[in-house]
Amino acid sequence: MSSMQTLPRSFYDRDAMTVAKELLGQHLVHVSRGVQRIGRIVEVEAYLGPHDLAAHSARGWTERTKVMFGPPGHAYVYLIYGMYWCMNVVTEREGLASAVLLRALEPVKNIEGRTQGPGLLCNAMGIDGRLNARDLVGDEFYIAAPPKAEPFTIVKKRRIGVDYAGHWAKRLLRFYMKGNVFVSKR
Repeated sequence: MSSMQTLPRSFYDRDAMTVAKELLGQHLVHVSRGVQRIGRIVEVEAYLGPHDLAAHSARGWTERTKVMFGPPGHAYVYLIYGMYWCMNVVTEREGLASAVLLRALEPVKNIEGRTQGPGLLCNAMGIDGRLNARDLVGDEFYIAAPPKAEPFTIVKKRRIGVDYAGHWAKRLLRFYMKGNVFVSKR
């Protein structure tokens, strides 16, 4: 349904920090009920596996986190505060439980509403729990290289909302496009 090139599984089968930085500028695509929504990824956070105390996988394998422990290139979609859906992209080989949280999008096509913040992003893109564990190397929900890549500078900052994670809260694992107005927090 699109002329964009879907990112291959090998893109996700690398360390979370590399994937996080290289997700910037890519297009998140969700086709639902015949409508194709597209957003340019402008802000992400890397979660480095069970040793990263801010990662959901830090508590080990659970029914909720099993997707993180699975193969790379799948969506880990979960509910926070009982009301907001958030989406992560699973990275690295099966068993490592690393992922990248999508924090903000720049609207490209058929997106209504704000996209600055993981919950708003999911709402605007029509992403909910039904897409949990969905293979991102598919044809209705995927990440693709844009038709024309535009250069940008990457800013590195602390992740948001993980103060409980000790020294992990201070790590510079949030990446965003410098100067992009759709970034959730500078």
